[in-house]
Amino acid sequence: MPKLESQCCPEPQCSAELPALDDQHIATLAHLFHLLGDEGRIRLVLACMAGPVPVSELSAVTGMSQSLTSHHLRHLREARILRSERQGKQILYRLDDHHIRHVVHDLACHVTEHE
Repeated sequence: MPKLESQCCPEPQCSAELPALDDQHIATLAHLFHLLGDEGRIRLVLACMAGPVPVSELSAVTGMSQSLTSHHLRHLREARILRSERQGKQILYRLDDHHIRHVVHDLACHVTEHE
């Protein structure tokens, strides 16, 4: 798993106000947190933080079968948490954008800050 930055930000760096959220946005947000609420999926997301990773390596890192890994990856890709790209015969996965990186980083800091 990639190392998160050694020092977590004490204050949010984003000073912009939260955008207005309608019911559909809230449902989508709840779905994202639901997807991230699974330990296997979190492990997949963490493994993809360092850059593109092939499915076989993700399966090995998480200890999940390749079939289960692919199942989770499909859900994470559909939710735009991860994105895939073909490189030869392999499909590589990476984080979809910087928002996901910040969310995962901030939550990791939150759970480790009092250790």
